[in-house]
Amino acid sequence: MGNSKRVAPIFPVRDGAEIHLGLVQETDGHASGYLFVEDADELAREWQSAGATVSLPQDTDWGQHEGARVDPDGNVIRFGSPMRHHPAR
Repeated sequence: MGNSKRVAPIFPVRDGAEIHLGLVQETDGHASGYLFVEDADELAREWQSAGATVSLPQDTDWGQHEGARVDPDGNVIRFGSPMRHHPAR
């Protein structure tokens, strides 16, 4: 996973009044995180070759090329890289 640029953990909380950036209302006790990487397709291939089930990256409306993986504990690990050709708006 040598192409990581930065990581954004997303932690579940019990009190919805305390929700702010990086925190989500706890629904099932699982956490999630977002990996900002140079090449989301490359990371997906690396994880697949290691035997992981991965939702392959797709282009988003906000200019990211994003995929996801649910780890064995039920935590969601999303990852993304900038789209190569973001359509002009």
